[in-house]
Amino acid sequence: MQELKSVYSKEELRDNAVELLKKLIEIPSFSKDEYNTSVEIENFFKKHQIPTKRFKNNIWAVNKNFDVFKPSILLNTHHDTVKPNKAYTLDPFVPIEKDGKLFGLGSNDAGASLVSMVQVFLHFYEKENLQYNLIIALTAEEEISGFGGIEALFPQLPNIELAIVGEPTQMNLAIAEKGLLVIDGEMKGTPSHAAHPNDDNSIVKCMEDLQNILNFKFPKVSDYLGEVKITLSGIHAGVQHNVVPESCTFTLDVRVTDEYSSKEAFEIIKSQMKSTLTARSFRLNSSKIEMDHPFVKAGLEIGRTTYGSPTSSDQAIIPCKSVKLGPGDSIRSHTADEFIFIEEIAEGIKIYIQILEKVL
Repeated sequence: MQELKSVYSKEELRDNAVELLKKLIEIPSFSKDEYNTSVEIENFFKKHQIPTKRFKNNIWAVNKNFDVFKPSILLNTHHDTVKPNKAYTLDPFVPIEKDGKLFGLGSNDAGASLVSMVQVFLHFYEKENLQYNLIIALTAEEEISGFGGIEALFPQLPNIELAIVGEPTQMNLAIAEKGLLVIDGEMKGTPSHAAHPNDDNSIVKCMEDLQNILNFKFPKVSDYLGEVKITLSGIHAGVQHNVVPESCTFTLDVRVTDEYSSKEAFEIIKSQMKSTLTARSFRLNSSKIEMDHPFVKAGLEIGRTTYGSPTSSDQAIIPCKSVKLGPGDSIRSHTADEFIFIEEIAEGIKIYIQILEKVL
C-alpha cells in the first residue's frame, strides 16, 4: 500500500489526475449503472490510505482532522455519463492522449472536475487547523437528475455550509444557475371529419395558446441569469389527415431564473394559458450565491470571473449555498469525441487549491 504523503507536487497531482481519468474513461458509467466506476474511485482512495464511505453508487470521504464542531465545505461532482452519440469517430471508452488533449466519454463532463477535486482533497487531507472541514462526494445519476445521487446522499453528510459543484466552467465561477421546469400540456377540442366546419379545432386552439405563452415575458429579470426562457420542445396531434383530433398535446422546457421558484413560474404560466398543464417535477430549482460570499471573493481575488449558467446540474437539488466551478468547457459536454486539455486539469487543480487556501 502506498504511503500517504503530506505534500504532493503540482506535477504529481496532475499525473495522478490524468491516470485516474484514463481508468474512469475505460469503464462505462451510464446513469444508474455506475457501480464499476465507484469501485475504481474507492480503490484510488484506498491506495492513498483514505477511508471512504459508500451509499448506493455514491462515494464520499472527510478530511483526516475532521471536527464535528466545525462547518464543512463540500467538493461534489458526478461520475455518471450520458451514452455516446452516433457521431463518435473514436472509441468513447478508449482514452487517447493526443496534441495535449485527452479524448474519451465523460472526460469533459465531468471527469476532469472529478479527478481534479480528488487531487485537491488529497492536497488538503492531512492539513491541521482548518476553519472548515473538507468533504468530497463523488455521486451518481446527475445526468438524469436521478433520486439516487447527491439528493439521496445529502442527508447523511455532516453540516455543509457551502458546496462546490464540479462542472465544466473553464474555472470561472457560475454564481447562479437556471432551474429546470418541464411542463406537459393538453388542449381539448371537438373531434370531427376534416371536410366539415369546426370552430373548436384542438390544434388551432393549441397553436394560439402556445403563441401567447411563447411571447409572454416574465415581469422580473435576473441580474445574473436574465429572463425566464420558455421553449416549445414537443407537440403531437392527429393520426390521419381527414380527422380533426380531440386533443393536442405539447411539452414546454422552462429555464427558471433565481427570481422565481419552479412552483411560482408554473403558476404564472398556468395563469396565461387555456390548456391543461401538468408539471413533471418541482425539484430542479434555480440557485444563486452572493457576490460578497467569501468563496466568490476569493475567486475574484485570483482573477477568476463570475457568470450565470443556463445549464442545470446537481446544484438544483443541493439544499445549501453552492457555486459551480470546474475545468473544461460546457460546449464540449455530450458532444462526439469529447475531450479535455491536460493543461485544463492542471489549471483546475491549481485554481481550486488557490481559492480554498484563502477560505479554509
